[in-house]
This record gives sequence, C-alpha cells and structure tokens, in this order.
Amino acid sequence: MIGYLEGNLLKIGQDRILLLVNQVGYEILLPAYALKNLEASSIGDPLALFIYFQQTERQPKPVLIGFNTEDEKDFFQHFISVGDIGPLKAINAMTIPVGEIAQAIETKDHTALKNLKGIGERTAQKIVATLSGKMDRFVLSVKAIKTPLSITEETFDAVVDVLVSQLGHKLSNARRMVKEALERNPSLRTPEELFDEVYHGESGS
Repeated sequence: MIGYLEGNLLKIGQDRILLLVNQVGYEILLPAYALKNLEASSIGDPLALFIYFQQTERQPKPVLIGFNTEDEKDFFQHFISVGDIGPLKAINAMTIPVGEIAQAIETKDHTALKNLKGIGERTAQKIVATLSGKMDRFVLSVKAIKTPLSITEETFDAVVDVLVSQLGHKLSNARRMVKEALERNPSLRTPEELFDEVYHGESGS
C-alpha cells in the first residue's frame, strides 16, 4: 500500500496530477483546495504528498488521493466515515481547506457544509451528527500555522519551499520547522527573519 510519495510534478489536470517518482508516473487525485495551492507551481517542481490508497471489490482499479499533510489525510479518513460519503464524494466536497470544514462541523454550521460540492441538508446533518466533537485538533492544527498574523501565507510557503526544494527536507518536516519557529517568535515578518529563526531553533535543539 502506498502512504507517501515524493517526486516531481509532471502534469496538472482538472482534478488530479501526475507525479514522477523514480521514473514512474503516479496519477493522484487532489481535493480542489490542494490543486489551488499548485497554481503557482511549474512542471518539474518537487512535491511531497501523503497518500490515501483506495481499492475495493466494487472498484478494483487503485485510486490514489493526495494530501499536503498527515493531518489533512487523517481528516479525510474521518470524513469518509460519515454514512453516504465515500472517498470520491469526499474529495469532490473538499473545496475549501480542511480547517474551515472542521470549524463548520464543530460550530454545527449546516449552511457552510451545504456549500460544499455535492453536500445537501441531509448529508450536512449526518456530518455534524457523526463528527461533531472530534474535529478540534484539525481546527487547531490549521490555526497553529495561521495564528502569527505578522507573516503572510506566501511567506510561510516560500520558506517551506526553500527547505524542501533546496535543502532536501521532507514537506511535513519543513512545515513543522516553520510552524515551531513562528511559535517561538511570532514577531517575525520577512522570509529572511523566518528562515534565520528556523535554523537558529534547529541548531539550538
């Protein structure tokens, strides 16, 4: 079973990408919010994804679904535990970031859930009934990254990209390193300051 892949972006489609890993191309479905994050990417860029592997008797052809972080993959596995929501319906519904969906579930915001693609009133009620009270960590994991308002998402992503593409860190580790740097020093504003704090913290640990 495939749980994680690192490679280079070979092609971006409407709902999937082709990832080249050791001369093998893997077709991977991505939620809409994850595809949007790739808008600034170019063919050949390095990319690391946590993979949900789907194969059943009814669907013998393997399907790979990709996520930026392990938390996003874990959320997806909770999401598909709701009755009437299978993996393909779930991935189509995830048009906004995981933290926002989790927030809507915890606040019982049926309207926000009904705005997700393919989710009606009855399914929104099922989602809340099944998952309410279990989503705090997904809300908090996103807030932990976004809380330091002194930097933009672009700055966060730029430093993560340097750590991955130039210094060889895994994506999950790079995001953790940047998040921890921001927790140590929320006053950081520029990519240079953030990068210095990342390595100051790592060298001191």
